[in-house]
Amino acid sequence: MNIEQIFRMILRRVVGRAVNAGVDAGLDAVSKRARGKGRGKSQPMTEEERAAIEERERIRAIRQARRAKRDQGSD
Repeated sequence: MNIEQIFRMILRRVVGRAVNAGVDAGLDAVSKRARGKGRGKSQPMTEEERAAIEERERIRAIRQARRAKRDQGSD
């Protein structure tokens, strides 16, 4: 193999990775934008969804309290 072939192989891999990273970033941005739109004002939350969100928030608060208590004890 000569130097030009090696250089082309390396350049092709570098450019390929850069393109893949750009495509992934673009897809992530589009999916976040679509996800961020939410359900809109036309569809209110059901009681089950509201209860599930409240339960997750309660569990999150319990975990945060445990972490805070643990971190205070480790000082």
